[in-house]
Amino acid sequence: MKFNIFSSDSKRHSRSWWGDAINFFILAAMAAFTALPLLYVTTTAFKPMDEMFLFPPRFFVKRPTLDNFQSMITIIGQSWIPFGRYVFNTLFITLAGITGLIFISSFSAMIIEKRRFPGRKALSKLIVWALMFSPVVIQLPNYLIMSTIGITDTYWALILPAIATPIGLFLMQQFMSTIPDTLIEAAKIDGTNEIQTYFRIVFPLLRPACLTLGVLTFQSMWTTTGGILITSEALKPLNFALSQIILGGIARTGAASAVALVMLLPPLAFFIFSQRNIIETMAYSGIKE
Repeated sequence: MKFNIFSSDSKRHSRSWWGDAINFFILAAMAAFTALPLLYVTTTAFKPMDEMFLFPPRFFVKRPTLDNFQSMITIIGQSWIPFGRYVFNTLFITLAGITGLIFISSFSAMIIEKRRFPGRKALSKLIVWALMFSPVVIQLPNYLIMSTIGITDTYWALILPAIATPIGLFLMQQFMSTIPDTLIEAAKIDGTNEIQTYFRIVFPLLRPACLTLGVLTFQSMWTTTGGILITSEALKPLNFALSQIILGGIARTGAASAVALVMLLPPLAFFIFSQRNIIETMAYSGIKE
């Protein structure tokens, strides 16, 4: 009779309880350290003015107040552009950019990863090379392109560059490689065309990757100020209006702290909502058929 010393029972008991406890406390300490900036922004938004200028600085608020948010609302109300207009601009630009990036990146990734055509490998390398360019480097080329085609000072000046972000195509291509080729071939045998295969077979399987890409894009689109692409005040996004409060000097320190919390909450809420799918994307992105 032979005994397997590497049985599942021996593996299950190979770690002691104190080893698990140490791992737990280490991870808990790292999580707490990571959450400190978020906690500080939250507590600062509720600090009265006298607590903001204490030295040494106080981490937690002693007398919480809503005066900072009231000041923020008062300052925004003095603008000649309605606050709802800034909110609409940001929501439209963000949703349009995320939707366009997800559909174009996922459909293009299906063609690149699941179809054989000349130049396929060169195109994949070009996508990887495009990831090395910093967003700051491509600002001027983006402006020249948008100016040439005549869409500066429009919503599309911010939407089209977001749709063409190479990280979206790279992420979708990596996740697409986990979908079996036999599944695509079976759909083709059943008589479906490329569009039907994409919407009925491929896109439902890409939901975790789509949410991950949505989180990454939402953060950049939500915090955009329009830059040199948007000059009309009526088309400026919300972050532009709120950034003007931050530039108001020491007198607007309280309102600026409230602005920081307001701009932080939507991306954080979207990330929490999609966290499970993001983890699933990271877990399966390296698995090949």
